[in-house]
Amino acid sequence: MRFSLFAHMERWDESTSHRQLFENLTELALMAEAGGFSTVWVGEHHAMEYTISPSPLPILAHLAARTSTVRLGAGTIIAPFWHPVRAAGETALLDVISNGRMEVGIARGAYQIEFDRLADGLKATDGGRHLRELVPAVRALWQGDYAHDGEIWQFPTATSVPKPVQRPAPPMWIAARDPASHDFAVSQGCNVMVTPLMKGDEEVADLKAKFDTAVADHPEVPRPDLMVLRHTHVHPADDPDGWRPAAEGINRFYRTFDAWFGNRTAPVNGFLEPSPPEKFEGRPEFTPESLHRTAVIGTPAEVVERLRGYEELGVDEYSFWIDNSLSHEEKRASLELFVKEVVPAFQ
Repeated sequence: MRFSLFAHMERWDESTSHRQLFENLTELALMAEAGGFSTVWVGEHHAMEYTISPSPLPILAHLAARTSTVRLGAGTIIAPFWHPVRAAGETALLDVISNGRMEVGIARGAYQIEFDRLADGLKATDGGRHLRELVPAVRALWQGDYAHDGEIWQFPTATSVPKPVQRPAPPMWIAARDPASHDFAVSQGCNVMVTPLMKGDEEVADLKAKFDTAVADHPEVPRPDLMVLRHTHVHPADDPDGWRPAAEGINRFYRTFDAWFGNRTAPVNGFLEPSPPEKFEGRPEFTPESLHRTAVIGTPAEVVERLRGYEELGVDEYSFWIDNSLSHEEKRASLELFVKEVVPAFQ
């Protein structure tokens, strides 16, 4: 099982500049490469300070110039916000810039607050139609001349310029949760990325079962890879309470996610206050104590044991999701400990 880093710039107030956040993200990416991680992933989010990445591609292009071995993943671009010709050309350009290290994930999108601003109020739940049309169109454009007459997009003959370095095509990933999205991903020969969010390892097993069903239903397709993305934090073994700041930070992250996802309050200059703790009374999965058990938080030995289970389950890539509302210094210390004491157990 290989490891990757999933990271964004996080800004919780105006005390840290965007430039500093960019430098911090770059430092974490360089640490991941030096630590033997396979890939650095950056997603797409708009107009929200707690997840800063209006496009992953320029960030990854910068990292391409600073790195030499780590792969660079757009994880993910939001299908309804991208025309196929633009998506094909811009991702191919990243592949050229990185000399064949680009990977692209595609998702339908989740935040209605983004759709209200970028997609004329299209329901976020309808984004799957765009995803299913975008994937084969981008693949065709990477190969050469292609005209498209679809439900969402129509355009005359065009092609991706430039063409990707990787042939026959760069790896493509799809963020999946329900059985239909797993089936579509596998049928298209796409790798699958899943996140159990605040649920326990039984959810990981359930998502793996959905993936396995899709693989079994498409014997004509070589088995794709499966990636599990989880909030991760490693603390020293001599600090038995080291889990608590991470669990409380992830609680704050999810309460902020809830505020943005709920789309009931207008943001102020890109900020939204986290939903209040009392909103989650009766929802024990959001408590720090529960997040200590479900997120991958622990000493190096505890994290190794937990990840052994994922490896035995057949997970191909474990992605260290470092977004958690903690300071850069806390994130850096956690990643250093993971590289030093967890990664070697899997080599």
